[in-house]
Amino acid sequence: MVDENTQTKAEGLLDEVSGKVKDAAGGLTGDIGLQAKGKIEQFGGQAQQEFAGLYDEGESKLEMATAFVQDRPLLSLGVATLVGTLVGWLLFSRK
Repeated sequence: MVDENTQTKAEGLLDEVSGKVKDAAGGLTGDIGLQAKGKIEQFGGQAQQEFAGLYDEGESKLEMATAFVQDRPLLSLGVATLVGTLVGWLLFSRK
């Protein structure tokens, strides 16, 4: 079974390659519309691949944060308290 991110990356790569073919065909035939569609499809494919890559990175960072909290619950609580206090002080400071 293929995971969703791998499938998204593959679809993005397919769109990118298809866009390159359309871009080249449009350039050879002088069809500016086909060439523009190819460039748009290329860009969309690249963006789709990058988004899938960012999702992978974000997911691994979330797993690292979860592991940190599970390994060091008191330190995590202290950090959360400090951040909450600072945000509260910045947002609700008396003038």
